[in-house]
Amino acid sequence: MYRSAGCELEVFLAHPGGPFFQNKDDGHWTIPKGEVESGEDLLAAAVREFREETGVEPHGDFIDLGSIRQKGGKTVHAWAFRGDFGESRPLQSSQFELEWPPGTGRVQRFPEIDRVAFFTLAEARKKLKEAQHPLLGRLQAMMKGESRLNRG
Repeated sequence: MYRSAGCELEVFLAHPGGPFFQNKDDGHWTIPKGEVESGEDLLAAAVREFREETGVEPHGDFIDLGSIRQKGGKTVHAWAFRGDFGESRPLQSSQFELEWPPGTGRVQRFPEIDRVAFFTLAEARKKLKEAQHPLLGRLQAMMKGESRLNRG
């Protein structure tokens, strides 16, 4: 999700929940994403996962940003859409279970996403996982092209 704040483009990023990311910030944020179910259309999966992880229903014109391969080998297909997330709106994230602390046999539930925020592109490059940086560049290039078309 992206928005315009004055002359700046801002992108919506998510911070992973759970104990492993609790004290990690720069370089650990991500675009909201998830797994594609068998036979599911890629865009439909992206919309579903965004909704499940944030509580926001994506809508409008979707911009295909292509795909990237993350460090662990996972391929991420991404789309962008114009939207907003009210600052007072509560985050509604899906949960996962994890034995924590390890070896205790105690299973706890954690949110997949523990916080979300809009960042300028410069800020987003600091926060976002490095493998996802090309998505920012693609969105920026498309937005520049769109603004040239709107002026012509």
